[in-house]
Amino acid sequence: MDDQARRIDTGTDELLCELRERVAVITLNRPEARNALSDRLSPALRAMIRRCAEDDGVGAVLLTAAGTSFCAGGDVKGMGDRSAKRAISPAERIADLRERQRLLTGALVALRKPTVAALPGAAVGAGLSIALACDIRIAAESAFVATGYARIGLSGDYGIASLLTRLVGTGRARELMFTGDRVDARRAEAIGIFNRVVPDAELQAEAFAFARRLANGPGQALRLMKDNLDDALVIDYDAALDREAERLVESAGTADHAEAVRAFVEKRAPVFTGR
Repeated sequence: MDDQARRIDTGTDELLCELRERVAVITLNRPEARNALSDRLSPALRAMIRRCAEDDGVGAVLLTAAGTSFCAGGDVKGMGDRSAKRAISPAERIADLRERQRLLTGALVALRKPTVAALPGAAVGAGLSIALACDIRIAAESAFVATGYARIGLSGDYGIASLLTRLVGTGRARELMFTGDRVDARRAEAIGIFNRVVPDAELQAEAFAFARRLANGPGQALRLMKDNLDDALVIDYDAALDREAERLVESAGTADHAEAVRAFVEKRAPVFTGR
């Protein structure tokens, strides 16, 4: 950790976080278990997403992982414990899962700051959902993805069907969900799952540089851009035009816009404050 970084206590060594140059670097830290979600990791991750949303010192979030995997999803071995499942009703299990989903991938999608996932290796099942819930995905050449659910007789969770369909279209999403086949980094880039693929040794530096650029950009404009881009998925064109007009006028009144205009006139790089 460099001198400018500030370590943030997550409550568990299964999740690490540091704030560096306005980037919250969140690291899944169960490499011995391929960073599979656990009863300690998942709540800590939910809490850290909420904290990043509320912290004005965080301009962007970089979500990555220790070791050679991004996240293997849920703990498949634990899924065989039927005694625990019988202790609560199906309705209670549904309500519990709904809440956990909304506070994890739902919260990532709702976060009004840029989010970048840096994948050093495999993203499978719910781990893939977490990566898909981020705005940008940068992957190492050795990384791969797989939905994985069909292989264990499950239908999918954490928004994977919606997130995958938005990125790759319904035909490819169905293929990937039905088969659970492994998709290597280059094909994942070609079909739109990954934004960039970089050499393994360069992943963390490349991903941090990208996240730092966004973190130090015009924060209010980026927030409004996310609103526009989210609207584009669910509203018609005329409504989108109207909302873009509202947000353009709002962003025109920010200090960052005024600074960008001054910088243009003075032929220098703007210094944004996120206001």
